[in-house]
Amino acid sequence: MIFALAGNQNCGKTTLFNQLTGSNQHVGNFPGVTVERKDGVIRGHHDVTVVDLPGIYSLSPYTSEEIVTRDFLLNNHPDGIINIVDATNIERNLYLSMQLIELNLPMVIALNMMDEVRANDGTIIIEKFQKELGVPVVPISASKNEGIDELIETAISTAGAKQKPKRQDFCTGAVHRAIHSVAHLVEDHAERIGVPPRFAATKLVEGDAPMMNALSLSENEKDMVGHSVTEMESELGTDREAALADMRYTFIEGLCKDTVVKMGESKEHRRSVAIDNILTHKYLAIPIFLAIMMLVFYLTFGVIGSALSDLLSFVIDFVTGAASAGLTAYGINPVVHSLLIDGVFAGVGSVLSFLPIIVVLFFFLSILEDSGYMARVAFVMDKLLRKIGLSGRSFVPMLIGFGCSVPAIMATRTLSSERDRKMTILLTPFMSCSAKLPIYAMFTVAFFPKHRALVMIALYVTGIVIGIISGLILKSTIFHGKPVPFVMELPNYRFPSAKSVALLMWDKAKDFLMRAFTVIFVATIIIWFLQTFDTRFNVVATSADSMLAGIGKLIAPLFAPLGFTDWRVSTALITGFTAKEAVVSTLAVLTGTSVSNLPAALAQLFTPLTAWSYLTFTLLYTPCVAAISAVRREMNSTKNAVAMVFYQTGVAWIVAFLVYHIGLLIFH
Repeated sequence: MIFALAGNQNCGKTTLFNQLTGSNQHVGNFPGVTVERKDGVIRGHHDVTVVDLPGIYSLSPYTSEEIVTRDFLLNNHPDGIINIVDATNIERNLYLSMQLIELNLPMVIALNMMDEVRANDGTIIIEKFQKELGVPVVPISASKNEGIDELIETAISTAGAKQKPKRQDFCTGAVHRAIHSVAHLVEDHAERIGVPPRFAATKLVEGDAPMMNALSLSENEKDMVGHSVTEMESELGTDREAALADMRYTFIEGLCKDTVVKMGESKEHRRSVAIDNILTHKYLAIPIFLAIMMLVFYLTFGVIGSALSDLLSFVIDFVTGAASAGLTAYGINPVVHSLLIDGVFAGVGSVLSFLPIIVVLFFFLSILEDSGYMARVAFVMDKLLRKIGLSGRSFVPMLIGFGCSVPAIMATRTLSSERDRKMTILLTPFMSCSAKLPIYAMFTVAFFPKHRALVMIALYVTGIVIGIISGLILKSTIFHGKPVPFVMELPNYRFPSAKSVALLMWDKAKDFLMRAFTVIFVATIIIWFLQTFDTRFNVVATSADSMLAGIGKLIAPLFAPLGFTDWRVSTALITGFTAKEAVVSTLAVLTGTSVSNLPAALAQLFTPLTAWSYLTFTLLYTPCVAAISAVRREMNSTKNAVAMVFYQTGVAWIVAFLVYHIGLLIFH
């Protein structure tokens, strides 16, 4: 048995999905968090699956989310629909419900956030409400796990009995005549493609081009549909889409008048308005955002994260020393000893030591996201992003890009404009992903220990500034035109869910550990092999005679103008193409040092100025293979993906060159 979970954006849909399935799905408090459909088995019912569909406001195929949801409902024919409705915004949410009912599938409405309705002296007369709609209605509070068991049982029994909506006809007058005449006309065509005739008729009356194409109507039939629509428009004095919207909202208003006892302005809304007077203030919003991020970076890199990272480094060094002593006592072959200690322990261990920093950073970011603050930042950023040819909605993928470029690039599917989507994909990798944090953390410990948070902020700001400049260039060259209008629902501020925060931290930690023991592990062994043997596969006395040194010396001249000439430094940049954390593990292997001694080893390879140049290059140069693959898939073009690699690497080289040579002029 398969259920589709459908609802508006930001109505608690992904929270409900987690409650139904126990899934480790991340919950966000900004619209568009669910980009793709996600499946999960309902807890206690191993043969029942629920599919979490993107949040939408209607079944009209205007946005990527609407197309994904509509295609699944029409083509996959789920056994039932669980329609989640925000009870605090019931009139707007029911607009989608009425369209879902027309699909004539077993359906249950989950009235979410009923705890907030009750807390603000409101109520809904459930029995009368569900009788008028003709589908079962279950009041729930997804965040508090209230009513979930009843919802599961109701949904399974409704689908098991194939209980379809008892009412689909909510229209009157001219709209009624138009829909019913068209429904009779297209009945055979609709049944042929497996679509309910009434749903097909409603879509044709709205002017839905994909439905018209799918039905393959004759010219005569198209004329008859057009005639019915023209009659309706002339009688009502409005256009076809407005006529359908008026019909639905007229019914919704009457339903709510009879069944909903309106609550006063909620405490949550009053609190949100008061907070927004400050956080979205015309002049204070951006300084406040920067101050909040400075505090996050200070706590992450200057206090909590760095202390935990130092502790983990101590533990890793202790384990490495014990393992080395044990292998020596065992009398193991020196080459195998070198592989395990200088390769695996030094490489993987150097990356693992930064796990606490990743987890702490995402702890703070998750709190900001779940509280609803990040939605406000997108709203505030709209005006700035429009200057580079994008809307505030592009901020959401860019924000995700600070975590990882791959889901950020995928998140551009929520953008309705193809122009905005492609432009956002090209700019998102300039947002510094979390994989680069180990590089920043190691270099700031080695060269800027008293100003770690400040250096981190400067790097992130540099990435944003270069992204803005690139946006202005793209806007003036490849992507002419204006961004689409930006509409975003600002959710009420809510206290972050401990479960949601913990899930995101675990998700990031798991992702980091998987990379450490897969991609970085393999890269480390390859680097160890290449720096241990020469071209005749003899063990070298020094790594300067190794195969790796030969490769590194070939490309080192390319980076000499940026201030770093050592072949080991340029080699580390190549491995960073597999995963950015591999830059640190490669340097650890090539310098033959432990985690705690790596900063001292780096001081032999860099000056503070060349370290800054190196950090600038690693900040801006091509993202990892996984991100490039995502770009190729999303843009459906290998050429564009390769072009982006060369473009970003070229930009990185130019900016690092300027940093180094301007630094020479200032400090020498």
